Amino acid sequence: MNNISMQTIYLLIPLLPLIAAAIVGISGKVLPRSLAHVLTILGVGGAFGLSVLVFLDVMKGHIFNGTVYTWMTTGDYTFEVGFLVDQLTAMMMLVVTFVSLMVHIYTIGYMHDDPGYRRFFSYISLFTFSMLMLVMSNNFMQLFFGWEAVGLVSYLLIGFWFTRPTAIYANLKAFLVNRVGDFGFLLGIGMVLFFFGSLDYATVFQRAPELADIWVSVVPGTQWSVITMICILLFIGAMGKSAQVPLHVWLPDSMEGPTPISALIHAATMVTAGIFMVARMSPLFEISTTALSTVLVIGSITALFMGFLGIIQNDIKRVVAYSTLSQLGYMTVALGVSAYSVAIFHLMTHAFFKALLFLGAGSVIMGMHHDQDIRNMGGLRKYMKITWITSLIGSLALIGTPFLSGFYSKDSIIEAAKMSHIPGSGFAYFAVLAGVFVTAFYSFRMYFLVFHGKERWMEKKHDHHHAHDDHDHHHGLAPNEVPHEQSWVVTLPLVLLAIPSLAIGYFAIEPMLFGHFFDGVIFVNESVHPVMHELKEDFHGAQAMALHSLTSLPFILALSGVVLSWFFYMKRPDIPAYIKSKCSLIMYVLENKYGFDSFNEKIFAGGSRFIGSKLWKIGDVQLIDGLLVNGTANLIGRIAQRVRRLQSGLIYHYAFAMIIGVFLLLSLFLLLSLFMKV
Repeated sequence: MNNISMQTIYLLIPLLPLIAAAIVGISGKVLPRSLAHVLTILGVGGAFGLSVLVFLDVMKGHIFNGTVYTWMTTGDYTFEVGFLVDQLTAMMMLVVTFVSLMVHIYTIGYMHDDPGYRRFFSYISLFTFSMLMLVMSNNFMQLFFGWEAVGLVSYLLIGFWFTRPTAIYANLKAFLVNRVGDFGFLLGIGMVLFFFGSLDYATVFQRAPELADIWVSVVPGTQWSVITMICILLFIGAMGKSAQVPLHVWLPDSMEGPTPISALIHAATMVTAGIFMVARMSPLFEISTTALSTVLVIGSITALFMGFLGIIQNDIKRVVAYSTLSQLGYMTVALGVSAYSVAIFHLMTHAFFKALLFLGAGSVIMGMHHDQDIRNMGGLRKYMKITWITSLIGSLALIGTPFLSGFYSKDSIIEAAKMSHIPGSGFAYFAVLAGVFVTAFYSFRMYFLVFHGKERWMEKKHDHHHAHDDHDHHHGLAPNEVPHEQSWVVTLPLVLLAIPSLAIGYFAIEPMLFGHFFDGVIFVNESVHPVMHELKEDFHGAQAMALHSLTSLPFILALSGVVLSWFFYMKRPDIPAYIKSKCSLIMYVLENKYGFDSFNEKIFAGGSRFIGSKLWKIGDVQLIDGLLVNGTANLIGRIAQRVRRLQSGLIYHYAFAMIIGVFLLLSLFLLLSLFMKV
């Protein structure tokens, strides 16, 4: 294809979902319901089809980096909208548009009875546009635009059911926590503009080595490397978006939004924006080992400790949410050990199987009439066969079963952490290994409780048949109902997401990790960080890797996690109950999510309220209202009261005052004349 037609395609990819979102959003209730989903699905489907074309074009070696529109020029700086379409962008575009298309189709079934049906389709289409602008950007300004736009749309989507106080609390929390990360991100971009004089990726990456030895004194008496500061500030932005400790607190609460959102935002696209950004910034991060160590340690803490929280969750969506946090930690570990291509590979495989798990959870929730508690489920495999099979595939991919897609990316991260020698890599290796067991345990705890064992919803129906009040009436199954599979709009996306969850890792590992797929896109300084080189030497093909892993430690840990969860929850449910009663302190810590939420509420929220009330009492009430406004009025009032006494209205008072006045003036005159003579 010629250059002009390709540029038109690049423009159409983000604009199609935007136009669809605008039409559906603006027309409101005028538009028939069916037209709302037809338009948005056509928009996103068109974007997916064109993304496939772009991917094939990029595979032929056609890379585009150019400005589409100059927004503003001020002094020496220009702010532009531009596209950088290379292998990394093309792969991200495919993942974003494909998962978004699946979610759009699924939403027809999930939101069928919702009064906000059109609004929902408008939002998810707008989200797809925002994410595409983020991944296609060729400069920091557009990256920031996409970054903030996905944040805004996620706020609208998490609080979609705005009559629920919990949803409003959750979307406000997501918005505020992301503001903290975005503040660091904006400072990082500001530093890039100040030191490089440009926001264009290519220019910045080209000049990066020149700044390697430049130090600045931020606090008097200390020297900070400019590149390290820029990288850490940019990573703070990634910590907010990609939910790394301690900015992870918004993600579990965001499960208040409808399930399709959880699949789109909190599994496949928005939360991976931070991972994508750090990989894109590899030429900067490679210069600073300090920044890489920071990334590595934060990632490994997230990977392990968020997994522990998944074990005690009873809400089906929250189990998957904590698993997302843990997997994002794995990706961050890969970034920290300079295995950027492995992080992106895991981002891609994870997008498919995690979207599948979320949509599978949504299918179960619909089958259970919006009861999300896994303790009320059981035995659903008889009634929901497609959901059962696809959820099993998703769970097996998540725990890293050999030959499935999750195995190739997860095992590569573990090997990369093992081979790395940068500070923090020892702890990271322990964290990702222990995380394998934890992931297998909580994933299959959920799987067994939902699809196997006793049909606990039968018992619940008999127990609670008379106890249901009107408010709780639509949660849970009616007395004569059994769970059942939903229509094809729900099951088709499950099947289509299960296919890449099974196979994509096997075919993609060699070109993406050890081939030339990311040549010229991801930069690794192999003399300092030789992890990828060492991984390549140990790699003898996808099949050999899977067969060899059957005797490896990660496989044994994953298998033992599955067996233990089966034993605990299928054979001896009294053991978890006994452990829970004996380990009350650990349970207290886990149930309070390590105290992050209470710390934020008491220190940050409480501290802000305390400072605010003190500023109001002292500043507003005492200083401004008391001293300045009322104080001035009081002073004038007091003077007026004194003066008022002189105005009595009696003639002899005034005559007496005039005589006294004349007497005083004459006395003054005489004194002055005597003084002059002397």
